[in-house]
Amino acid sequence: MTRVRRGYIARRRRTKIRLFASTFRGAHSRLTRTITQQKMRALVSTHRDRGRQKRDFRRLWITRINAVTRGGGVSYSYSRFIHDLYKRQLLLNRKILAQIAISNRNCLYMISNEIIK
Repeated sequence: MTRVRRGYIARRRRTKIRLFASTFRGAHSRLTRTITQQKMRALVSTHRDRGRQKRDFRRLWITRINAVTRGGGVSYSYSRFIHDLYKRQLLLNRKILAQIAISNRNCLYMISNEIIK
């Protein structure tokens, strides 16, 4: 029986996996079995950290808004500020409020003064 040359499909699959892991260090970018393990681990981490990133940014925005509202001369807490925003039906999300707090504090002070009245 003649010899069958195999491996085209398998080699193509392995090179595709190697391209994914080309930036990994050491055996994690060279050995096929280790590459597949590291690929699964990397994909799990990215899936988990997408949710964590949203959480961390929301915490950052809340911290910035709270710092500006408390430091505005008026002892006004973040929770009361957001509660009054909802009561007045001023629908500004926390990301926009944090950008206003950083770039133009006077604008945020004007918004909080309007809410208090």
